[in-house]
Amino acid sequence: MNEKRRIESVDVLRGFTIIAMILVNTPGSWSHVYAPLLHAEWHGLTPTDLIFPFFLFIVGISIYFAYKNKIPSKTVYKKILVRSVKLIGLGLFLNLFVPYFPFITDLETVRFPGVLQRIGVVFLIASVLYLNCNWKALLGLSIVVLVGYWLFLGFFPFPNEHGMLPTFDRAPNNWANYIDLKILGAHMWQPDYDPEGVLSTLPAVVTCISGILIGKLLDGLTRVKPLFLIALVLLISGYAFDYYFPINKAIWSSSFVLVTTGWGVFLLGVIYYLIDIKQYTLGRIFKYIGVNAITVYFLSSFISKCMYMIKIEAGKSVHAWLYETVFTYDFLSPKFSSLLYALVVATVYSLLAYYMFKKKIFIKV
Repeated sequence: MNEKRRIESVDVLRGFTIIAMILVNTPGSWSHVYAPLLHAEWHGLTPTDLIFPFFLFIVGISIYFAYKNKIPSKTVYKKILVRSVKLIGLGLFLNLFVPYFPFITDLETVRFPGVLQRIGVVFLIASVLYLNCNWKALLGLSIVVLVGYWLFLGFFPFPNEHGMLPTFDRAPNNWANYIDLKILGAHMWQPDYDPEGVLSTLPAVVTCISGILIGKLLDGLTRVKPLFLIALVLLISGYAFDYYFPINKAIWSSSFVLVTTGWGVFLLGVIYYLIDIKQYTLGRIFKYIGVNAITVYFLSSFISKCMYMIKIEAGKSVHAWLYETVFTYDFLSPKFSSLLYALVVATVYSLLAYYMFKKKIFIKV
């Protein structure tokens, strides 16, 4: 974002989102997790399902402020492409890396998609669109994509010998899953679907574009009321659309885009009112995380993977040994112990972000 018009609430929301990502990604035990900290199994929405779309929404806001005064040129496009490739590369590195020789996992089954990969692709597409379209064109394109995605997944004839109609359910007759399987094959998160798949990237771009549009609104905004009104419209539209196209993160349904963006705008409105209008310092720690968001997320993912894969005492992983030794007690429920582990991990990365901020260490990807 442009330092001359840096809106602190955006950094705070970004930092909050990253810490929430770390919290839900690093429980002490995946067998003992409170329901709100898990993704919906298929249709539906949990607080955890809000996290990733929130981040893409914030990416869109950052795109607006970063490129609002930029004129499309080879230099600008090159910088956008380089940043996108870096994000995709970091994501692929996380999927490929193993903490022992030869340091690369099986190439025949390694997962190609991922969180950082989706951020990189969405950032590239949304940035190029922003540089070449006005806000009306972006809004119109978003509506076309959301409606078209619904019509394609729900009504376009499905290619199968039994003549089954397409559905929004999990494979086999779901278009998003079908295309992912055809293109990605064994390089998917699950044998029949990937939450960061190929086709679902299109509505994810709309999530990012919504951030661009809200960024334009934020530029010079003095009252918070417009944010709450937009949030209300999006939430009503999204929950109404859920009847026709179920809210679903795995396929990033159009109703999912509307509802998650609505909640994102609402939460941004609350934070904007408290921090940018009322000038409260509440939640400042999240700002420290927000300015090094990708770095903190990458480190947390990398270290977590190493802790799961490196074996120590009696063949236990570092993660399992630490959790069972330090966080497991008879007087604590398994779910609380698991949550406590995640809270400590999130606190450690919050302190790391605070240290980096105080030392003026800002790593841009």
